[in-house]
Amino acid sequence: MAPSKTTSPLPPATPSQPHYYTVLPPQPQDENYTILPYYYLENPRRNWCATIAISLILLAALLYVFWPSEPELKIERLHLAHFHVRMKPAICIDISLNVTLKVHNRDVYSVNYKSLDVSVGYRGRKLGHVKSNHGRVKALASSYIDAELQLKCVKVLSDVVYLLEDLARGTVPFDTITKVTGHLGLFFLEFPLEARVSCEVLINTTSQTIARQNCYPKG
Repeated sequence: MAPSKTTSPLPPATPSQPHYYTVLPPQPQDENYTILPYYYLENPRRNWCATIAISLILLAALLYVFWPSEPELKIERLHLAHFHVRMKPAICIDISLNVTLKVHNRDVYSVNYKSLDVSVGYRGRKLGHVKSNHGRVKALASSYIDAELQLKCVKVLSDVVYLLEDLARGTVPFDTITKVTGHLGLFFLEFPLEARVSCEVLINTTSQTIARQNCYPKG
């Protein structure tokens, strides 16, 4: 008798899971789309701070440009026209100096000076001074002023030894102090002006020119 074939039972079929989806609507053919930009709302406090900062910068720039400043003074030329040592009746010297002063106006308005005084000294001792008439220097410009200083029989008993040594070397040191008084004018505004400059000038007695010059403002 043939053996009977046993068949294993099939596993139960799992039910299919339902699919959940949404059907997209069809895209219309004749519809136009407009994309609007997104505007950020600015902080009013930040704008206010920026306005104040810009205003302060502009104010500082205006003050820098229009703030009055002293003119720049410089001994442009100091010509020793005449120099003579007298032995009688006492030891004294005759000096004739031609001074050319440069006044440079660094402001945006003119400079009107009433007087210009140039004094000349030797080794700390004042020999004499000369004054010039009033004048005017244009804005951001320079003006040259000529003055002649003549000294007759200036006694230098205490410095005669140094003077003879300087003459032997061919160079004589002079001290000059230049003072300018006047006012700065811009439209109807006027600012008082007083500037001083002190210079140490070394004169070459052979060529009668300036060998060296060192100037600095003097209070």
